[in-house]
Amino acid sequence: MRPVLTRRALNRVTLARQLLLTRARMPVPAAVAHLVGLPAQSPQTWYVGLWSRLADLDPVAAGALLERRELIRIPAMRSTLHLLTADDALALRPLTQLVIERSTAGGFGRHLDGIDRGALAAAARDLVEQTPRTAGELGRALTEDFPGRDPGALAQGARAWLPMVQVPPRAVLQRSGPARQAPLDTWLDRPLAAMALEQLVIRYLAAFGPATVRDVQAWSGLTRLAEVLEGLRPRLEVFADPDGAELFDLPDAPRPPPDTPAPVRFLYDFDNLLLGYADRRRVLGDLTSADYTAHGYGPTSQRQPSSVLVDGTVTATWTITTTPGTAALTIRSFRALGRSEFNDVGAEGKALLAFLHPHRTPTIRHG
Repeated sequence: MRPVLTRRALNRVTLARQLLLTRARMPVPAAVAHLVGLPAQSPQTWYVGLWSRLADLDPVAAGALLERRELIRIPAMRSTLHLLTADDALALRPLTQLVIERSTAGGFGRHLDGIDRGALAAAARDLVEQTPRTAGELGRALTEDFPGRDPGALAQGARAWLPMVQVPPRAVLQRSGPARQAPLDTWLDRPLAAMALEQLVIRYLAAFGPATVRDVQAWSGLTRLAEVLEGLRPRLEVFADPDGAELFDLPDAPRPPPDTPAPVRFLYDFDNLLLGYADRRRVLGDLTSADYTAHGYGPTSQRQPSSVLVDGTVTATWTITTTPGTAALTIRSFRALGRSEFNDVGAEGKALLAFLHPHRTPTIRHG
């Protein structure tokens, strides 16, 4: 009989693995490696993800790691941009090749029909090795070799078939720049070398476990991982969730008690905690899409919500608006907050404003 983990037990374990129970004291690259990367579709918001997880984070030093090529922003899991260490970028990008190709085919397949992949990748490499280029610049330049083809589709095909990194200054703290791309192997002066699928799953469980097969697949975008976990079964602990689904975990991974206190934490718009599972009830509780729609994040919204954890679960969304002299944090709760919860959210919110906008007068609003 497999031990059953309650939702609360799963919540506390997950927060611990995600460095959200206690802010960790570790270098930024070590944290990014432990988390197997951070989603980084937005150039700047991932700094909040690190701030919520690390003690005494220096965001300027964190951004400088991109310029030193120790951290990389590149399409990887789910074909989305991730912040990865240089080592993980070289090891994970080949594993996610099929995911990226599948995503590209879904959106641009008919425009790329009949194109020689190798020729397109080689032409793109010649161009971006000369100088990093945006997708628009690259697509237009590729039409010289592929006349009559859609430039946007050519750029997407190049993104799929030539591993490319988004180069700084984009995503460096409080700096901006076009989303220019360069070949990953050239940027790091090292070849790509895929890690084993078994290693990927073990890395995932260390940061996200206990988890089901569906969870690992939802996070990675990969399919047919059941046989990988089955092969690892003798090396893993196996639990059950309240619905009876099998949860796999590493034997020596931390599993704090369900009554462990969970501090207020602010999550950014693409936080790992909300994108790392097929079943997100361990952190969402009973929230539904209708709850988010009521906060303005419905099916037609172009925005991804940023969330507040209270007692370990998503309890509010947050936004920040600024003027030249002020920064206002607006918190909209899904339920009424108790007095101590209200105070804790306000205190953590003030700390967030001090981190993001240290030279502006802070204001906290509850919507």
